[in-house]
Amino acid sequence: MDAIDPNTKNQEKQANFVHISVLADELISGLAIRPGGIYLDATVGGGGHTRLILEAASDTQVIAIDRDAEAINAAKNKLAEYTDRITFWHGNFATYQPQDLKFDGIIADLGVSSFHLDTGSRGFSFRQEAELDMRMDQRENLTAADIINEWEEAELADIFYKYGEERLSRRIAKQIVEKRPFKTTTELANEIFHSVPRSYRYGRIHPATRVFQALRIVVNQELASLETFLKTAPNWLKGGGRIGIISFHSLEDRLVKHSFKESPTLQVITKKPIIPQESEIEQNSRSRSAKLRIAEKIKSFE
Repeated sequence: MDAIDPNTKNQEKQANFVHISVLADELISGLAIRPGGIYLDATVGGGGHTRLILEAASDTQVIAIDRDAEAINAAKNKLAEYTDRITFWHGNFATYQPQDLKFDGIIADLGVSSFHLDTGSRGFSFRQEAELDMRMDQRENLTAADIINEWEEAELADIFYKYGEERLSRRIAKQIVEKRPFKTTTELANEIFHSVPRSYRYGRIHPATRVFQALRIVVNQELASLETFLKTAPNWLKGGGRIGIISFHSLEDRLVKHSFKESPTLQVITKKPIIPQESEIEQNSRSRSAKLRIAEKIKSFE
């Protein structure tokens, strides 16, 4: 077999980085984008929301962040025509420091992208066989395999319950510890499937779904990062600037809701979260659980 040029591989990854921007119209409308404004896209992904910000008003600029190097590269490629209006930063939005820069708007589209779920080699989904990885940032050390194969049974049960809201967490953790080590996503998913009662195996979702969510959250420290981001991001807004966050499960949404409500510098714009229309769900079934909340920086705190 002929050797594959690494550059060709990178081009293929960029071409295949597919992430459908959820609640795009609602988010852009809610941000009330200003001509000449500076915006922060804390999770640029495939660049869909950033593109809409750049197109929504003249001379807008975007600082685009992502933990995944492949996402950054894909966004650079897809948004090449806007190079002079975008600055990219590779890292966790919780550790980003804008220095003296103030934004007219901030957005974050939380969770895992379609690219991550559909790219088997990254280990986010049990639909395809892959190593138990789940790292959004490949520079990090902790993997899902480390957790599954090395953590104590009680620790596993705790994270499955806390971050996956899995009611059979203890039963599943006990079975995993008895049968480990596990190397692949499918091995783990199959063991979880057979560790639960028959009545639980054929429900609305696969029995491994909540466990995989919990592992992903822990590997990437998603909730801890979100908490930090929610505490600091309002300080980065100009008076009258808005922050819009899209979440995909109750743990995230609860953090966003309470953070916006309890912030002394923010006024909540969305009393109830904005959810996708049926037409969007029909086009993209993964948008079904999305919730958008928007808040505005009180001008007196500028």
